[in-house]
Amino acid sequence: MADDSAKNLTQRWIHSHEEDTADEMVFRPASFAFPRSRGRSGFELRPDKSMVEIQPGAADQGAEAHGTWEYHGDKKVVMFKPATRGAASTRSLKIISADADRLVVAKNPG
Repeated sequence: MADDSAKNLTQRWIHSHEEDTADEMVFRPASFAFPRSRGRSGFELRPDKSMVEIQPGAADQGAEAHGTWEYHGDKKVVMFKPATRGAASTRSLKIISADADRLVVAKNPG
């Protein structure tokens, strides 16, 4: 990714599990024409460094968790930091590639 590619990250990304491989997860913009699915997870990264994490919920209503995010360009890592105490701990996504219409991350960021 180029140094300024962090701007490609600031949008709502939805998991396109049909495109996953054994080692990579693929996300597409929310405007993408996804095939029908029983709920999809995703996240929205906002320019002000706030974020919303989206998980499938009851009756196909999405459940959202809020927090902040950081991009570490030298390591190509996005760090998610939940805002609520009951949320999962800080986690990271290792970026494989990031374009305006496709985000690929490693399944195991280690």
